[in-house]
Amino acid sequence: MNLDGVSKHLLICNGKTCTKNGAEEVTETIRGELKNLELQKEIHTTKTLCNGQCKHGPIAVLYPQGTWYKEMNKTKSKELIRQLKENDNVHLGSELYYHDGKTFKNQQSE
Repeated sequence: MNLDGVSKHLLICNGKTCTKNGAEEVTETIRGELKNLELQKEIHTTKTLCNGQCKHGPIAVLYPQGTWYKEMNKTKSKELIRQLKENDNVHLGSELYYHDGKTFKNQQSE
């Protein structure tokens, strides 16, 4: 696999609980939007197993920004990709963690 030109990486949890809560639809929606908006060469996706945030799933993690998005669904998945086309900082109102350049911070405790 050649990642030349890829600027973002989305890790999409497809662990047991996230899958039960719709992770496969989230994965298909994200990948479909990337194709529709011709962003497959800029944004790479990886289906993961459990990311350890089962009560907040489905989870999508955006790198290199380090933002964890919780409770993803079809609507949020489309909006994530649409916003990523325009800029690097996506705000869906479902951010769980973000990276401040040194460490991860819990968005809910801010």
